[in-house]
Amino acid sequence: MSRTEHADDQLADLGVRRATSEDLRGLTATLTAAFANDPVWSWAFPDQHGLAAWWRLLIGSALRYRWVWTIDDYAAVSVWIPPGAVELTEDEAAQVEPMLNDLAGARAGEIIEMVERFDVTHPAEPAHYYLSLLGTHPSHRGKGLGMALLAHNLVTIDAEGMPAYLESTNGANDKRYESQGFRRVGSFLRPDKQVTISTMWRDPRKR
Repeated sequence: MSRTEHADDQLADLGVRRATSEDLRGLTATLTAAFANDPVWSWAFPDQHGLAAWWRLLIGSALRYRWVWTIDDYAAVSVWIPPGAVELTEDEAAQVEPMLNDLAGARAGEIIEMVERFDVTHPAEPAHYYLSLLGTHPSHRGKGLGMALLAHNLVTIDAEGMPAYLESTNGANDKRYESQGFRRVGSFLRPDKQVTISTMWRDPRKR
């Protein structure tokens, strides 16, 4: 049995499912732990309390689309924004600057600049699914669950004939995304110019 087949069996055993608002706490905990050492997000929020607050805003907003997925014990989580949708509502977007000022103080300007780079680089067309977040809880790493969950999501996206887009904030993950059909189409720098964030695109596949 291949690693992918083994991971697919694990997903079936553990129960991959769409998350609801009742899962917000568990989803936030997993993604906060998953990104604790990320080259971009650990720079933005060295304190995990700040990272958790930021993720809670993004995940809580995304849950309205019913395109947040998890495994029953939150071993892995994927957060998608569907075609034509926005990541934050107008009211939520208005909260970003005050929140970052509160969380980061004097560093808020740098973090706001980085968030703006994500927004400016994001393609407006063609319509696509946007993988906002994908993470595996550290206690479940090495089992292939994150990529298997991504592959599971892509089956549904392919069935709709839609492309997908993501930003890779950790270069170590680029090959993993490429294994699922994504290709690097651009990049931008962290505000201190020490880390490159890759932008990646995936055309739909016929199955």
